[in-house]
Amino acid sequence: MRIFLWLLGLFAAAIGLAVLARFNAGNVVFFYPPWRVDLSLNFFIVIAVLLFFTLFTVIRALRSAQRMPQRVAQYRRDKRDREANQALRESLKSLFEGRFGQAEKAASRAASVDDNSGVAALVAARAAHRLGQLERRQQWLAKASEDDSLRTARLMTEIELLVDEHHPEEALDAVRELNSSGIRHIHALRLALKANQAAKNWPEVLRLVRSLDKNNAIHPALSQRLRELAYENLLTDASHDPESIRRVWFALPAEDRMRPSIAVRGARAFVSRGLHEEASALIEKALALEWDERLVRVWRTAGGQQGTPLLLGQIERCEKLLQQHPTDPDLALTLGTFCLRQKLWGRAQRCLEMALSDSTEPETVREAHLKLAQLHEALQDQEKAASHYRSSALASIL
Repeated sequence: MRIFLWLLGLFAAAIGLAVLARFNAGNVVFFYPPWRVDLSLNFFIVIAVLLFFTLFTVIRALRSAQRMPQRVAQYRRDKRDREANQALRESLKSLFEGRFGQAEKAASRAASVDDNSGVAALVAARAAHRLGQLERRQQWLAKASEDDSLRTARLMTEIELLVDEHHPEEALDAVRELNSSGIRHIHALRLALKANQAAKNWPEVLRLVRSLDKNNAIHPALSQRLRELAYENLLTDASHDPESIRRVWFALPAEDRMRPSIAVRGARAFVSRGLHEEASALIEKALALEWDERLVRVWRTAGGQQGTPLLLGQIERCEKLLQQHPTDPDLALTLGTFCLRQKLWGRAQRCLEMALSDSTEPETVREAHLKLAQLHEALQDQEKAASHYRSSALASIL
């Protein structure tokens, strides 16, 4: 329909021009003495139109010829950009496919264009790292550092690669540089967590775990495992004296201190530094919240000296717990150990024999025989003592 309307308009214009030209009697005179030129107005209009289009075509051709070098240069730049962009896409594709050699080669081609050089350098750095070419990796990272807009991306890449290479101190330097710019997004925190874990910077690990927990950015099982690992390393640090181990312990969140796995480590740390009263109080609180045999085993090592209020209180509380758990061999062994230390021979023997009869664990059986041997030795019954020593030795072999 549109073409038909255009044709109709064209025919109408042609007819109008023809009618106008037929009845146009005007003329044009060019006079330059001694010459005179007479032209009809219609012929003059035709010549003027043809001259206009001729001049327009010539001028346009000249301008196109003048612009040809720039157009050729622009064409070459566009072609180079297209090839560089294609190379960048190929480098990313090869990197994700695990073809790291091809990825680095394609990235080096893509880096020929300034707009792609920074990103291509980061891709090449990752590829060189996977190839084990650490010197080339550093060269690519240095090239990426020339682009200030890629500072965060470069630092994130450095942290990840250095952690993977087990260079935690250098990774932490990159983390500090990243933090100085105010970057606090989730992936940065995860990388910082890995770097601090590799560097065994446990206080910072705990801080980062708590921060990730608040943002629901870490799996609860992993969070719990990292907390336990950090607590274990903090509490087993041999450089802590009794006062500093107290500060470390009470710096932990209250809900974590009462978890059995952490309470066990805290009690062991107290016992190893002679803080038996603190260890015993800690174990009793943890057992009141959740029963755990590991706590009962550590409790045996936290007994007080003969006749002390600590030991007498432990015996009393242990007897109450045994009424609640009458078939627990570890609890019976613990009470027997406390009674043996207090020289309550009869009560100690009954508890140790109870533990021996109820236990199926080789370690509990071995320890019960050993305590019975010590008891009979103290009672001057060398025959029974020797028998229990032999049974303890056999249990340790099994």
